[in-house]
Amino acid sequence: QVRLVESGGGLVQVGDSLRLSCEATGRAFSSTFVMGWFRQAPGKEREFVARITMSGGATEINDSIKGRITISRDNARKTTYLEMDRLEPEDMAVYYCTATNYLRWPAFSVGNWNFWGQGTQVTVSS
Repeated sequence: QVRLVESGGGLVQVGDSLRLSCEATGRAFSSTFVMGWFRQAPGKEREFVARITMSGGATEINDSIKGRITISRDNARKTTYLEMDRLEPEDMAVYYCTATNYLRWPAFSVGNWNFWGQGTQVTVSS
């Protein structure tokens, strides 16, 4: 069993920065898991945001938001972070943490991820 709990969402202004956290629990979770973030805006499909490998040495970020996104992880805390800068109205969505027990391609395919959190809402106000 793996449980992922997101936090850090909320209401922000255009241009603000925000950091989301995802804490993993459960006996089946291992620091070898690949961690990722997706987001889903109303009426749209779930969209890949970023992923990070166990060591943190390899990351992949959606090209459309590269430059404004940083993904990182603290294996000792079993926590993955998503930092977003210069937030735009288009960033408003529910952000989901996700995990998989081994690296799969393509990262943007929802079916390549085993575990999902409940999501945290990010609202961007102009």
